[in-house]
Amino acid sequence: MTGTHHDLLERHRRVMPSWLSLYYDEPLELVGGTGCTVIDGEGNEYLDLFGGILTTMTGYNVPEVVDAIREQAGKMLHTSTLYLVRPMIELAERIASLAPMPDAKVFFVSSGSEANEAALLLCSSARRSNQVLALRNSYHGRSFATMSVTGNRSWSASSLSPLRVSYVHNGDRYRGPFAHLDDRELIEVCAEDLRNVIETTTSGDVGCMIVEPIQGVGGFVVPPDGFFRAMKDVLDEYGILLVSDEVQTGWGRTGEHFWGIDAHGVVPDLMTFAKGLGNGLSIGGVVGRPELVDAIHASSISTFGGNPLASAGALANLEYLLANDLQANAARAGKALREALDPLVGKLGVVGDVRGKGLMIGVELVEPGTKTPAPGAAARALEHARNCGVLIGKGGLYGNTLRIAPPLCITADEVAVGAGALLTALEAADAEL
Repeated sequence: MTGTHHDLLERHRRVMPSWLSLYYDEPLELVGGTGCTVIDGEGNEYLDLFGGILTTMTGYNVPEVVDAIREQAGKMLHTSTLYLVRPMIELAERIASLAPMPDAKVFFVSSGSEANEAALLLCSSARRSNQVLALRNSYHGRSFATMSVTGNRSWSASSLSPLRVSYVHNGDRYRGPFAHLDDRELIEVCAEDLRNVIETTTSGDVGCMIVEPIQGVGGFVVPPDGFFRAMKDVLDEYGILLVSDEVQTGWGRTGEHFWGIDAHGVVPDLMTFAKGLGNGLSIGGVVGRPELVDAIHASSISTFGGNPLASAGALANLEYLLANDLQANAARAGKALREALDPLVGKLGVVGDVRGKGLMIGVELVEPGTKTPAPGAAARALEHARNCGVLIGKGGLYGNTLRIAPPLCITADEVAVGAGALLTALEAADAEL
């Protein structure tokens, strides 16, 4: 590779950790964008169907968001929570009004990992227990405690943990041990297994159960609707709190609901958020029942969480999303993408499963005629899509699932272009396999 990208890659390798993942055989730098289109450091344009890992929610260069950031930057970048922060309070009021819990309170941090750390601290403090239940194939962050509730070996850098964690079934309809059951039977057996795990692997006083309504890094694994209702019924028998990790599923991305957990007819005790709220600004947080958010009895602050710049930009971003009903667009665009991708199961041997909701779509690639994961095919499909001018992601327990999650502003024409590129990429990967 020559030019800008090659030089930057060499500099990256000299000063950045070797374990910092980069996409593509020839990594690229993104330097600009508008809507769902991005431009790399060598002037190439791409349709972005991954949005900075589901973070660019309303699109690149949204004027209303840019103007809010510019205006706040001209006033004050930072003060800390030792002072009253008007944009932070206004954003908290808006989020609390959208949360399912009555009289909700909000605490802001700087990332999804930190948001989940805060939720775990709140629950362990309220319940006086470091025991936690988590789902198999889950991902909740790269920090010490969140890594310990991550049930995906690829992202677990250490077995050391401040928590005692028990893992339960995740309701996987494709690879799970109960995938052969219908939805009702699968939900029943997983709920009964949860009860058994509590009674056999814990001392009873479990702090919380943390769940992703749709597992993101795990490959957009979607349990049946009502799955977490049944799990919550079991948790309630023991007084165990439920934390919904909405870092990837929040803000209407699933199309059918504003929060991913809403599909299950249950109100969690706490929800965590990040990514899409800031549209690229560094912001995350916890929203939940007031007595839980107030559960910390030591002095505490957040130096950067809810700072004026991030809060002002996030509030403008959230208001733009609501004013333009991007949740409805996520439902429409997701439906169109699924109509193009679903028929590939059975048509292309490499495509084992297509799943997801709204603009969270996973395409799991396998060795033809089997369920054997094909991570190499996923890597090749990623390259082929790039060559077609489209950026996508990949993940899953075995690294064999393509992740399609564009900004929620994607147009019908862009959906058609993206679907065509994905078909070409998958046909090429299938032919190579």
